[in-house]
Amino acid sequence: MIIGLTGSIASGKSTVAKMLKEYGLPIVDADVVARVVVEPGTETLAKIAEAFGQDVITENGEMDRAKVGSIIFNDETKRKVLNEIIHPAIRAEMLRQRDEHLANGAKTVIMDIPLLFESKLQHFVEKILVVTVSEETQLKRLMERNNLSKEEAIARISSQLPLSEKENGADAVIDNNGSFEETQKQLETILRNWEVI
Repeated sequence: MIIGLTGSIASGKSTVAKMLKEYGLPIVDADVVARVVVEPGTETLAKIAEAFGQDVITENGEMDRAKVGSIIFNDETKRKVLNEIIHPAIRAEMLRQRDEHLANGAKTVIMDIPLLFESKLQHFVEKILVVTVSEETQLKRLMERNNLSKEEAIARISSQLPLSEKENGADAVIDNNGSFEETQKQLETILRNWEVI
C-alpha cells in the first residue's frame, strides 16, 4: 500500500512521519528529494544554471538558494520556469525511490508530500493521511517555532490550501491538537484499520 502523508505548515506532519519510521516503514520524503535533485553534478542543477545563469551556482557547485529565491520571488514567469525544471525531477525521483522500496520487498511505502493536494499528486498514492490541527494551534506553533509575527505566520499559512479542504480529501485524519500519546494512538488505530501493522 502506498500511503500519502500530508498536512500543513506546523500541523505536526513531521512528528507523525517520525512515528511511522519507528514502525519500520520506508518513507519517501518530498523535501529531502527536492534537495537531492539539485545536488552538484545533477542534470537538474545544470538546467537551472542554463535558465538563470552560472551565478546561481556557488563556488562549491551547489545551488545558491538565496539567489534563486530572490530571482523567482517577485517574478511569476521565472518561478514557473524553475518549477518546470524542478518538479518533474522531484516526481521522477520520488517514484524511483517508491519503486525501489517495493522491489526490496516493502509492503507499505509512505510518501511524505507536504503539498500533496496543491501539487495534485493524489494519483501517486492509494491512501491519504492528513495531519491536522486547529487554526489557533497552527498559528501559535508556527509563531513559536519560526519566531514569526502573527502577520507573517498568517501569510505563510494562507499560502497553502486550508486544512479543512485537505481533510475532505483524506482517507484518514489525525487530530494533532492533543498530546504526543494521543496522536500516537490515533496513528496506531489507522495503521491497524489499514492492516499495515
